[in-house]
Amino acid sequence: MIKLGVLYDELPGNKVKCNICSHRCIIAESKVGICGTRKNINGRIHTLIYNIVSSEAVDPIEKKPLYHFLPGTLSYSLGSIGCNFKCQHCQNWNISQVSLEEAFTKEITPEEAIRRAIASGCKSISWTYNEPAIWHEYTYDSAVLAKKAGLRTIYVTNGYITPEALRRMAPYLDAYRVDIKSFSDEFYKKVCGAKLVPVLESTKLAKELGMHVETITLIIPGRNDSKEELTQIAKWVKENLGEDTPMHFTRFHPMHKMDHVAPTPLSTLEMAHGIAKNEGMRFVYLGNVGGHKYENTFCPRCDTLLIDRTGFSVGEVRIQDGKCTRCGEEIPLVI
Repeated sequence: MIKLGVLYDELPGNKVKCNICSHRCIIAESKVGICGTRKNINGRIHTLIYNIVSSEAVDPIEKKPLYHFLPGTLSYSLGSIGCNFKCQHCQNWNISQVSLEEAFTKEITPEEAIRRAIASGCKSISWTYNEPAIWHEYTYDSAVLAKKAGLRTIYVTNGYITPEALRRMAPYLDAYRVDIKSFSDEFYKKVCGAKLVPVLESTKLAKELGMHVETITLIIPGRNDSKEELTQIAKWVKENLGEDTPMHFTRFHPMHKMDHVAPTPLSTLEMAHGIAKNEGMRFVYLGNVGGHKYENTFCPRCDTLLIDRTGFSVGEVRIQDGKCTRCGEEIPLVI
């Protein structure tokens, strides 16, 4: 469905400037922006994917991954097509890097999405799989309805949203699970077709606006796995988001244009975990390494196992009234 968009400037020559993401594309008549989904039609921005869904699932919240937000619950998850990044290692390239004509999609209205979320027994709705920021009009309308229905709302995002778009979403967006893919502008430019600073700025703003924030860094051998860079990421998160922010370091598997790169050694992931803990981060997790102890949540004070995880499944939870049941330490969770 094509729908008139929001947050754009009309420019001379019938051009428009899109203010949804930090590329701030200047788009000529009948052309689309970098994401491929926002088009200049008669001098006005239109979204080509308003209620266009490529992916629909009922996921464990831990799959996002979110470990301190409604643990053990299900999240109704939707994705569309397109992306404002061109990541060489994208695991969802078959929806993020294709045109509307190439994709297999269906239409789900915001009203129907909320109905399906509630019917499936989910406590939240997530916009995920491709970049939700470029789906702004649809996710905004859906989030407004979700909040009225008592559902929590989640962006699984690359963090390239503009301040004005994030502020518009803020009253209706509860959780912001953001990729900090690297701490190198060169990495962002070469691997993703973007820049680092807008990601950091949006992440700080999400925290300031009261959203629950968790970060994830996919560690790619030879690209972003140095001790220096991992230390920079941990330092930045502690200084700007706080020591209680859950950090996830996940294992890379060969994918898309990086199918020749080897998987991340477990020793590298454990090094990243140790670096973040040494920098003072209290909740650090490893992902894509099923059965590892660092999938679990431990009390930062007494080291009691608080949330036992196996993959995306949650076992016993030893937290009561927001506190460790053994020593009484406050454990920051949204429940």
